[in-house]
Amino acid sequence: MSKEFEIAREFEVDVPPEKVWEAITTGTGGYLWPMDPPEPRVGGSGPFGSTVTAWDPPHRYTNRSENVGFPVQSVNQIDYTIEPREEGRRAWVRYVHSGIFTDDWDNQYDGASKHNDFYLHTLREYLTHFAPRPVVFAQLQGPDASQTPEALAAVGRALGLPDGVAEGAKVSAQGPGGRTLDAVVDYADPYFIGLRTDDALIRFFGRGHWGAPVGISVHDFAPDADARANEGAWQDWLNGVFGRS
Repeated sequence: MSKEFEIAREFEVDVPPEKVWEAITTGTGGYLWPMDPPEPRVGGSGPFGSTVTAWDPPHRYTNRSENVGFPVQSVNQIDYTIEPREEGRRAWVRYVHSGIFTDDWDNQYDGASKHNDFYLHTLREYLTHFAPRPVVFAQLQGPDASQTPEALAAVGRALGLPDGVAEGAKVSAQGPGGRTLDAVVDYADPYFIGLRTDDALIRFFGRGHWGAPVGISVHDFAPDADARANEGAWQDWLNGVFGRS
C-alpha cells in the first residue's frame, strides 16, 4: 500500500553557508556520490531526472522526482534549508527527505532513515576535513553471502576493529593487500562503519539488515587517487571477507 514518508534532520557545522551550498549542489562526490549539478533555476533539471522546485543560493534548494525508477517508491523529494550562524562563520542546516513508498513501508522507511543519518554525518565530515579538495569516488558491493544482519560485524573484524569500538577512536585498520590504514572511526553502529584517514572517507554499509549485500564507498582526496584501483582492491578485500575468490 502506498504511503507518504518524511525524514527531517537538523544540524550545525563549522563552515559558512556557501560551503554547504557548494557541497550539496556541485560537490556531492565528496560525501554521497557524484551527481550532475542541478540547473540553477526553479523548474530546471535536477539529479536523476528530478525537477528543481526551490532555488535560492545559498539558502534553499529542493528537488522532486515523480518518476523515481524504483518499484518500492513513486515520489522522492530532497529539501535543504541553510541559515548562517555566528555572523556567517557557521551554518545551520535543515534537511527533509520525503516522498511515497509503495511497498514494504516499514522496512523501506527504516533503511532510508538510517542511511540519511549516515550520509548527513559524512557530509559534515567532508565539510569539516576535506572540502573543497577534488575527490575520486569508488563504490562496490559484496557477494550474496553478505546479505545478512551479521555481515557488518564480519567486516569490522576483518578491519581489525575492537568489539564495541567507539566513535573518535584512532585505529590501525587492516585494508586491502595487507595495507594498514591509520584512521579515525568517525561512525560506528550496528548498521554502518565510517573510517577517516588523512586522505579519504571510507564508508561501510551493513545493508544486510534490509536484505541487500554489504556496500563500500571510497571518497579519495589524495592527489594520485585512482577510482579503478580503489574499487578493485576493496572488492577483492570484501570478497575475501565472505569467502569468495
